[in-house]
Amino acid sequence: MANTSKPGRIGWLDLLGAVATGVLTAIAFPKLNLMFFAWISLLPLLFLLAKARPRQGFLLGWIAGAFFYGLLLYWIPNVPAHYGNLPWIVSILIDLLLVLILALTWALFGLGFAGLRRRLGLPAFYVAPFLWVALEYGLTHVLTGFPWGLLGLSQFKNAFFIQIAAITGVYGLTFLLVLFQSLFTASITYMKRLPFALGMIALAAVHIGGFLSLAKVVPGPQTFRAAVIQGNVSSDIDWAKAGAGKALALFEEHLDLTRQARAQGAELVIWPEFTIPMCFNCDDPFGDRIENSLIGYVRESGTSLLLGTIERSGGPDAPRYHNTALQLSPDRAPSKYAKMHLVPFGEYIPYRTVLGFVEKMVPAVGGLTPGQGRMLHSFREIPYGSPICYEIIFPDEVRRFVKKGARFLATITNDGWYGTSAAPHQHFAQAVFRAVENRRFVLRAATTGISGIIDPFGRVIRQSRLGERTFLAGDVTPSAETTFYTRHGDVFSLAALTIAGLFLILALFKRHP
Repeated sequence: MANTSKPGRIGWLDLLGAVATGVLTAIAFPKLNLMFFAWISLLPLLFLLAKARPRQGFLLGWIAGAFFYGLLLYWIPNVPAHYGNLPWIVSILIDLLLVLILALTWALFGLGFAGLRRRLGLPAFYVAPFLWVALEYGLTHVLTGFPWGLLGLSQFKNAFFIQIAAITGVYGLTFLLVLFQSLFTASITYMKRLPFALGMIALAAVHIGGFLSLAKVVPGPQTFRAAVIQGNVSSDIDWAKAGAGKALALFEEHLDLTRQARAQGAELVIWPEFTIPMCFNCDDPFGDRIENSLIGYVRESGTSLLLGTIERSGGPDAPRYHNTALQLSPDRAPSKYAKMHLVPFGEYIPYRTVLGFVEKMVPAVGGLTPGQGRMLHSFREIPYGSPICYEIIFPDEVRRFVKKGARFLATITNDGWYGTSAAPHQHFAQAVFRAVENRRFVLRAATTGISGIIDPFGRVIRQSRLGERTFLAGDVTPSAETTFYTRHGDVFSLAALTIAGLFLILALFKRHP
């Protein structure tokens, strides 16, 4: 399909194929959840790249990636426009810039695969999934990292398939999706049955392995009942103007939901991130009132609470504020975990010496300080981790909570910024993979939704709807066992990076046929 007879030129059919790949891949993700398309969406691009020159491959990959990220992240402009008071045109331009930067990973794949195909021939199709995973790994770790659109995430509802994540992380699913389509393309291109047969064998083995690994969670002596609270607090509230009355009313609503959860046997109750403005060490009369009420409730009821607060450190002349998950227990001192991986341009300005001007453009950007270590809480002598909001999208960071000893995970978030868009659905899907990767229960409390309880095999036990005021209660069985991924981390992705790099170097020294 590519116009290889005209170097550097791309025809309209080529453009159509690249666009089709981007669009079909995007609709495989939440909120539409048409995950089947992720098994065929790369085929138009791969067939184009099989005939393209490297420069054409770069452009075709960039076009496909731009349409993918443009559709996947369509909800981004509303945040700086609505909450940062930026003009819509500026917000759209910011989103476009982000999309074009993220699409460079697809462009680099197009460049690399087209070059490998011209130099190595058939082996390039076997290298393709290694190259794609290497680029996704880079997307997770380069600069501040943004692993939001990893291809494997589209399969979060495929219970048998996602079990491989306990070994490879989510990157293993990406690998198999690309492998299947790459080997199909190879079989058609070279008129050979073996590549596609090998792809089918790999998929069958992984699905059978996933089916055999699924097991019922057997309650044990440490099994307990927990609940997540969803108070449905709008992000439109201006707390500086709302006053203490509004905050107190919302506090009472959350406490009422907590009492209902307790009546259903919940011993640990999780409140979302920043449901109301709470700071337990800020010498604020309102904060002191809420703190005393919560401590009193905890002692009287015997309930442990995990809360989203903003805590202060440092002296009065140079205070630092931290996005915090704080636990109150009836029998021990409060424990705190301060969020380490903050949201760039949302909670802080990255590379402030270069990008400090952004703060003048968007005063709403929070001046938060990252925490310094992964602190675990303890409930009934059971340690657990509490990654906050954005942190749940980073596989290796969540893994480190479990490697440190967490026997279950509780994540708190505020997705109210994104309304009823696809963003809360996409964010929730990430939590499913963190459960499977580490074989841990995950409790997710979201301010406006989606809240849920996920078992160690990625099965959603309880799930709320967006925009409802509710609580979800369920039994949680802690685990001390660790998966291969928990113990060894991203060795699969690093191996893919190494293999892709070696073949790219080999291709540079191989003469063009």
